Amino acid sequence: MSDTILGLGTDLVELPRFRLAMARRANFETKLFSPQEQEYSHRYRDPAPRFAARFAAKEAVMKALGVGLGAFPLLDVEVERARSGAPSVRLYGKAAAIAEQRGVREWRLSLTHSSETAMAVAIAIGD
Repeated sequence: MSDTILGLGTDLVELPRFRLAMARRANFETKLFSPQEQEYSHRYRDPAPRFAARFAAKEAVMKALGVGLGAFPLLDVEVERARSGAPSVRLYGKAAAIAEQRGVREWRLSLTHSSETAMAVAIAIGD
């Protein structure tokens, strides 16, 4: 078996706009992020860059799957961290079903952020 890239997605989030959305929307965190993602992000004095990178990852996964916003709930995509710190993707519900239909068997994920932006790149891999 050889690995084939089935999809590539990227997303960039502007932190000032993201912070504004966080402040304006009730239950923002619980509607978009798993309890584990919330716990991780709140380990830091400023959780916004971590939340923004995870939001970017969720959108990057949608793009890698070739679907648009609204194809599945953002909570269907969870960003996990290995002990090494490397991020990975876990899919649930409709997101997992779409990935299975498209033959995705694993993911590569890269996250980064600066004082102004957060970015994610997601690569869907299959046979």
